[in-house]
Amino acid sequence: MKKVLLAASIVLSMGSVQANSFDALGCSGCHGAGGKSAIPSYPSLAKSVRPNLDIVKALKDYQSGARKNATMNAMAPMAAGQEQAIADYLAGQ
Repeated sequence: MKKVLLAASIVLSMGSVQANSFDALGCSGCHGAGGKSAIPSYPSLAKSVRPNLDIVKALKDYQSGARKNATMNAMAPMAAGQEQAIADYLAGQ
């Protein structure tokens, strides 16, 4: 029974990580809860604050080096394959 509960707990926690890649990858540490930054040097990413921001393009540009920022060029590769999930999450914020 304990093994079943442990397995269920792992599956549920994995589901919540996939549902909110923004927080799971640590993006909220700089960009704020829900993408609403309280720190002026870190931009807010929530669609309610920046409706025309294309999160997927920005992340891919940081990953490829087409867009330059030392912090984001280092962080964006962790989001590879999760760009749309992050964009979808931020669209609802």
